[in-house]
Amino acid sequence: MAKPKVATTSLAGCFGCHMSLLDIDDRILKLVELVDFDKSPIDDIKEFTGQCAIGLVEGGCANEENVRVLQDFRKHCDILISVGDCATMGGLPALRNTITLEECLNEAYLDGPTVYNPDGVIPNDKEIPLCLDRVYPCNEVVKIDYNLPGCPPSADTLWEALVALLTDKPVSLPYELIKYD
Repeated sequence: MAKPKVATTSLAGCFGCHMSLLDIDDRILKLVELVDFDKSPIDDIKEFTGQCAIGLVEGGCANEENVRVLQDFRKHCDILISVGDCATMGGLPALRNTITLEECLNEAYLDGPTVYNPDGVIPNDKEIPLCLDRVYPCNEVVKIDYNLPGCPPSADTLWEALVALLTDKPVSLPYELIKYD
């Protein structure tokens, strides 16, 4: 019998949640006994090979490519999990939500103290995804089934949630795994 597939991606974030997944240490050997990784930076598979049981998404949506990837994950994953504060609330990238997109681009490409841009041009190439008006948490773009908070969530939190879902048990995370005080 084929093992369930798990896919992962990183949108507008720092990749720390993937590092937390790798921090499950030797339990990764137990995880690969339970699942096959599909589209994921963990195995460098770039496209979905089929339907996945679980999708893990870190990072929020800051540009049109993030939205497209997230919608693709929703379509290909039976269960979709927002992992970390960027995916669940926008996180640090959402700090730009306090200013207009125009102000943000001007500071980044024209007016910033370390900017050298003698042509005074804000990059506008079809290869660069268009920025959204603000950074959106994943649940404002697609339906999310579970949220795992933290910056990043601990390896134990990821492990417990994945094992519960993969063994058809309820996801029950004790306070110690989701407290951040």
